[in-house]
Amino acid sequence: MESVILKRLFSFLEKDPNDAFALYAIAYEYAKAGQHDLAIKYFLELKDKHPDYVGLYYHLGKSFELTDKADDAEKTYREGMNVARQQGEFHPLSELQGALNQLLGLDYED
Repeated sequence: MESVILKRLFSFLEKDPNDAFALYAIAYEYAKAGQHDLAIKYFLELKDKHPDYVGLYYHLGKSFELTDKADDAEKTYREGMNVARQQGEFHPLSELQGALNQLLGLDYED
């Protein structure tokens, strides 16, 4: 059953199929609900249409991790880091680097 929020977001997307925020929000709502396969579907659609939407890469990577697709998660984090660098977005870059380090087991403390 779709939530009220998802119904509203899908109505926005119906009006504008290229609405980056609507695609992101739909994917994020599915991720929050633990429906990671659907989240991945919409994050990938967003990535295809708006590859410069830097916020998608962290959440897409996490959804890949939660569906046991570590290689896809690593690739996604690395792609996102490149996008963040190109845009001078250092906070998302740091978050993506942290997620990648954790995935690779490099997040240990001395």
